[in-house]
Amino acid sequence: MSKDIRIKKGLNINLVGAAEQTISKAVLSNVYAINLNDFHGITPKMLLKEGGEVKAGEALFYNKNIEEMLFVSPVSGELVEIERGARRRILKLRILADKEQQFLDNGTLNVDKASKDEIKAFLLKTGCWPFIKQRPYDIVANPDATPKAIFISAYVTAPLAADLDFTLQGKEKELQAAVSALGKLTPGKVHVSIGQSGKSPMAGLSGITVHKVSGPHPAGLVGTQINKIDPINKGETVWTVSPQDLVVIGELLLTGKFNAERIVALAGSSVKAPKYYKTKIGTEISTFLYASGVNTENFRVINGDVLTGSKSSPDGYLGFYNNTVTAIPEGDDYEFFGWNKPIFNKISTTRALTFSWLQPKKKYDLTTNTNGEHRAFVVTGQYEEVFPLDIYPMQLLKACMVKDLDEMEQLGLYEVAPEDFSLTEFICISKQPHQQIIREGLDLLYKEIG
Repeated sequence: MSKDIRIKKGLNINLVGAAEQTISKAVLSNVYAINLNDFHGITPKMLLKEGGEVKAGEALFYNKNIEEMLFVSPVSGELVEIERGARRRILKLRILADKEQQFLDNGTLNVDKASKDEIKAFLLKTGCWPFIKQRPYDIVANPDATPKAIFISAYVTAPLAADLDFTLQGKEKELQAAVSALGKLTPGKVHVSIGQSGKSPMAGLSGITVHKVSGPHPAGLVGTQINKIDPINKGETVWTVSPQDLVVIGELLLTGKFNAERIVALAGSSVKAPKYYKTKIGTEISTFLYASGVNTENFRVINGDVLTGSKSSPDGYLGFYNNTVTAIPEGDDYEFFGWNKPIFNKISTTRALTFSWLQPKKKYDLTTNTNGEHRAFVVTGQYEEVFPLDIYPMQLLKACMVKDLDEMEQLGLYEVAPEDFSLTEFICISKQPHQQIIREGLDLLYKEIG
């Protein structure tokens, strides 16, 4: 029996350029890359040198602090470059892919008969463990911890994000294998959130507690759902997994092969024919971006959705956790007296000058222009209007900025991740980098207490 969650606070950002629900096969990339920035807080120790050969699913490096945690290659080929930054910190690994892919055979695992420790060891050695993230701190889960519950959000509300009801079709066996395995890693429940329609491929799985969610963004964020279902207190841990990553885990359990295949939504108003592409983790974005065509030369590629994604170049690589790539116009032009006239083509939560509230279903063609400059916080009460968590957002942001650990704890930093503040950052008239502030606060709290 499902439990309903109705979110009232929030804001839907309706943008032009949603991906058409058709799937094309992307051109095979010559080079694939693993970006170490995707694994926040991980110190890598290389197992392979430049020029070394690797199979798909074979380990490239391990976590210095937890040596059993391996990170594997999405394809077979040659490790052609280890890109390093300051103090020889590893930034990116590039692999020249073989024309005919070879997979490392890890053997299958009978989830029904396997113990908790056997499942954990299997996920660690096969490279699937990094798909499991934990709260607090929003980092790759610590395998030595026991989560009180596991949360999976199959309900999407982020602007132009991939529709999981569409991309997960036909993957029920893999999803079931994955959730059955994860269910043995916690004494609590595996919570799965779906839309009110109940048409999600995850709705019929066994061993889960289903929640039907409705409401505006950020209703689809797993942090919002955790807050409404089972909030995190000090000393507690929960794990989260994205449905797209469950498919990879499930296929590995059933076949013994790490298949990094992913269905990616290419969306945005700068794309001529936005649609879905079947590709792999770490592929070159250009292999499917230019296949759909772009409307203008001056556009920005976002690795992820427009609120939480990172800026990329067309020659960049698909992020480890991403299943959306967005291209929108670059907002580097100056709008003369843009603040001093009625505005009909922009979204705002205030009714001053802007009239988006008159057309709530209208789709907008927005650019990356922030329409203002960075300045001190202005107390308006707007954050609370779009922030559904039982937390004071401005007070928490200020506590992180002044590095007040006690205040950060008491105001609920353990519960949140940077993405939970993406909407408050979007509407912020002070143009403060909310997600960066929360990330720095989490890092400080983890260093001092975690």
